Amino acid sequence: MSTTTQVVEGLEIYELPDIPSRDPSQPPTSASSLSRVPLDSSNVQELPPVDIGRGAWSFCLAGFILETLVWGFGFSYGIFQAYYTSHPPFNKVSHVAIASVGPAALAIEYGEGLLLSFFYGRYPDYVKGSMWFGLALSVLCLSLSSFVNQVWLLIMLQGVGLGIAGGMLYWPVIFLVSEWFSRRRGLASGIIFAGSGIGGFLFPLFVNALLDKVGHRWTLRFIALLQGILGGIALLFIKPRIPPPKFKRGQRRPQLIPPHMQFFKRTHFWTFAATNLLQAMSYFPVSLYIAIFAESISSPLSATIVLSLFNSSGVVGQILIGYLSDRFPYPWIMLASTLGSAIAAFLLWGFADTLARVFAFAIIFGGLSGGFSSVVFAAGTDAANPNPEQASMAVSAFTIVKGLAAILGPVISGVLLEAGQSVSYGPYGKFGFGPVELFVGSCAMASSLTSILVAITRPRVRTN
Repeated sequence: MSTTTQVVEGLEIYELPDIPSRDPSQPPTSASSLSRVPLDSSNVQELPPVDIGRGAWSFCLAGFILETLVWGFGFSYGIFQAYYTSHPPFNKVSHVAIASVGPAALAIEYGEGLLLSFFYGRYPDYVKGSMWFGLALSVLCLSLSSFVNQVWLLIMLQGVGLGIAGGMLYWPVIFLVSEWFSRRRGLASGIIFAGSGIGGFLFPLFVNALLDKVGHRWTLRFIALLQGILGGIALLFIKPRIPPPKFKRGQRRPQLIPPHMQFFKRTHFWTFAATNLLQAMSYFPVSLYIAIFAESISSPLSATIVLSLFNSSGVVGQILIGYLSDRFPYPWIMLASTLGSAIAAFLLWGFADTLARVFAFAIIFGGLSGGFSSVVFAAGTDAANPNPEQASMAVSAFTIVKGLAAILGPVISGVLLEAGQSVSYGPYGKFGFGPVELFVGSCAMASSLTSILVAITRPRVRTN
């Protein structure tokens, strides 16, 4: 028995039958990215409209707030890193250990999406509860981090624990956006993703001011309070458009790992995954080292400003690229984004010797490279075609490689920066950054070439 959709006098309605007992020999029914079974109700229920209305846009705004809190704070770790390495109690510990805290959180937040998609597929009725648990865990980890004096505890709390909590807050929004938006999905995802740019602009300034006034302990406690209040308000408006099923005691649930994940067998999936990896390996080194480069030219204040400009320029990029991906073939938008990023890295950053040129690079590269993530929904839909219910799993699989890049890119760049201190490139690559700039530009250029492969392997018929 399947869930059916009808249109009665312009209103979309769902017939929600009780969940029948299923023959174990038969494959599970696919209903959506978060529910692979029919919905539980005996009545016909009117659903909120797609793409319009208070429900859709309040979900979009709440997703923007959560994106701001999760990623905005994560992308501001460079400010904490500079403070930890110059103030007790962490100023005498390994700088490598301190540098691992922020990337650990980012890698976990990116990488846990596929596991959460499996969990929510089996337990779709636990989505909202898990988000509240993630919020509580985030507040707890930030609060406890303010009391620790050992770096391994800082890694576990502000790194691993906060990463797990952030993923539990972030990923349900990604899984649910396709329920609320179809024709305007690119625009909605661009608005939601823009939260990371807004947060990336505000948090470095905010964190830097608090660290100067009250130190890291009260800064972490204040941010914990801020996340608890704003995150709690946002969660009130995060809800599925299609009500999740309610399982009775002893009733069989879907398999934890769904069978027949065909997108793993498609060339298009792997070409986009490779492009995503290369693009992210060009993005994360800039997000980590642009502040250090700016401080070498000018002052610590300029480092905070340039990091804020870099992060906030992604707002325009994400909204614009999301808007364009609704109207034009997204592989060519990817090509323009990555090729422009490569040129900016090779020329603007490579020959930057004034603060104005660094600002120009941060704005252009941040907008082009930071906006790239807005194409991921369209790519996930194409990779899952003709199984649209697996689109969100494809999206979460794409981000695993992005989590890998969040570690690999900065590590490789760190080695190259150390090597660059003993090599002179004349007017190119100030302060030993020449090898890093060449690495960033090369990864961006390589991702522009693989964007062409994405266009070639893209399915001819796209299922929305």
